[in-house]
Amino acid sequence: MTAPRLNRRLTLEAAQRLDDGAGGYRETWVAFGEHWAEVTARTGRERAEAGLAVSAVSYKIVVRGAPYGSPARPMPDQRFREGSRLFVIQAVAERDPDGRYLTCFADEEVAT
Repeated sequence: MTAPRLNRRLTLEAAQRLDDGAGGYRETWVAFGEHWAEVTARTGRERAEAGLAVSAVSYKIVVRGAPYGSPARPMPDQRFREGSRLFVIQAVAERDPDGRYLTCFADEEVAT
């Protein structure tokens, strides 16, 4: 296995609910740290949503491994941010038996 080319800096974010003071909540995204990553496009498609064309691309994102329970370990429903681009994590798997790298399967959606 060759080592991945970790050449893009992504910020890992997780959703957090905050009390809105009226009995409800609002959702905000909190940064959990930065990861150097290898980002590879997998498949893409376009669909209509609420009358708009939406381009959806799935990506394979490889980052350095982190132990279970560590806040640095990506999890489904978290996301990576690269500037204004958002990659929503769908699944995470260990890339190698030693857990040195993790593969995150993520989706990016853009209204066209």
